[in-house]
Amino acid sequence: MDNPWTDWKPLSNWRPDFESLLETLDGGQAFRWNREEKHSFSGIMGNRMVRLRWSPPNRVHLSTPSPPPGGLPLALENYFGNRKSYKILYDSLPWRSDPHLRRCMAAFPQLRILRQDPAETLLCFLCSATKQIVQIKEMLALLADRFGDRLPGGMKSLPSWAQLSQIPESDLRDCKMGFRARNIKGTARFLAETPGFIGEVGRLPYAEAREKLCQLPGVGKKVSDCVLLFGYDRLEAFPVDTWILKAMQRRYRLHDRSHRQVARFGRTHFGESAGLAQQFLFAWERNHARK
Repeated sequence: MDNPWTDWKPLSNWRPDFESLLETLDGGQAFRWNREEKHSFSGIMGNRMVRLRWSPPNRVHLSTPSPPPGGLPLALENYFGNRKSYKILYDSLPWRSDPHLRRCMAAFPQLRILRQDPAETLLCFLCSATKQIVQIKEMLALLADRFGDRLPGGMKSLPSWAQLSQIPESDLRDCKMGFRARNIKGTARFLAETPGFIGEVGRLPYAEAREKLCQLPGVGKKVSDCVLLFGYDRLEAFPVDTWILKAMQRRYRLHDRSHRQVARFGRTHFGESAGLAQQFLFAWERNHARK
């Protein structure tokens, strides 16, 4: 059988070290990428299956099912944030006066914030409550396998919110979702009754967008910040999870502070790109704990 994949082509405008690439794809922003071999990944970007392969000196090559979608180059630029000047974003962070942030940035010098589909990002982070990355990926893989559409290349897409509104809650629970199934089902009903909600959130100022997302079942401050940062590219969002709470206690002496207070400190201290700083801190803390 003929190989259905295109030849490997270099990804332009981003030459990450491997640790930065690994953290960008598999560091809690997205949950549909899988590491295949030591330096290669397969995943889904929107409704496109993509393979990525890293090789020294800091080059990423990609392959897609043949023929490649016509809009893939621009879609990749948007997805990996290549249309932004990351040099300016990195420089805007307070690394000069913050030695711990400087250390985190040195460990992952090319870390990016993925720009994902907001509707899919909302689904992913509704699955994230009290779960680790590997468990979230397992839930989503089961959901896609049972209810998604097969894509060129073999993987399946996640079901849309319209499709989710038609799936019984018991079937969602069969995908190891537990109590999250009720929130997903409730959100699916809400979105079915409120067309345009996802788009409207993207047009609002940060604080209003955050409050609007919190209207959805199962969405609190942390989930709303994750959706805004990773789905709407709102870099001022500063999600606070267990890793970030530990980092702010250990590195910034913010003991006995609520999640709300820590998030406020993060947005104030790190500035307009606080969400990017958050991802550096998250990557450092998680990898440091492993070592």
